[in-house]
Amino acid sequence: MSAFAALLARDLRLATRAGGGALLALAFFAAVAALVPFGIGSEPRLLARVGGGVLWIAAVLAVLLALDRLFQADYEDGSLDLLALSPLPLEAIAAAKMAAHWLTTGLPLSILSPVLALLFNLPPRGYLALVLSLLIGTPAVSAIGAVAAALTLSIRRGGLILPLLVLPLLAPVVIFGAGAVLAAIDGLANGAIWLLAAFSVASVVLAPFVTAAALRLNTSE
Repeated sequence: MSAFAALLARDLRLATRAGGGALLALAFFAAVAALVPFGIGSEPRLLARVGGGVLWIAAVLAVLLALDRLFQADYEDGSLDLLALSPLPLEAIAAAKMAAHWLTTGLPLSILSPVLALLFNLPPRGYLALVLSLLIGTPAVSAIGAVAAALTLSIRRGGLILPLLVLPLLAPVVIFGAGAVLAAIDGLANGAIWLLAAFSVASVVLAPFVTAAALRLNTSE
């Protein structure tokens, strides 16, 4: 097994064990989606119009729950310094952690989303757009979140600052993701999904390098 695959497998195990954050993110996503219809009423057309945006906001907030531990545990026990000294480049380490984070949060949320969309009376054509937009957009959430997690790594109570850094940067993801679902419902040309894909690809490609630069500021090599 390569060093990258071994690190990915290790982070997957840590994320899925009790207290790892993956199950907490799913529970939070489901709770928010279930509560919103009680707050805005049960009118079917209204629920269908806001469903995509609500589920996207809930997904982003749920993914953020697991971000503060992305590097923090390794930083606190010294594992991050050992990883920085290993033959695996920091860029590859950052990419492995981003991939593990998405596989344990973004992917399960995308799979769960059609079930929760039933609460919002989405028409059939909206389900595919919702799942596709989440599959395309949530990697950007993990990528941008990893950059912020690395930047706040050595800051005391950095977990409180992390959402303030990440949420403004994720506004395009929510706008394009919710717009893609709404365009599908209205039967319009879905340019938002392409903008979301472009933003996500750029984030995933650039984030490992920015994250690695931030990690170098917090590790002794």
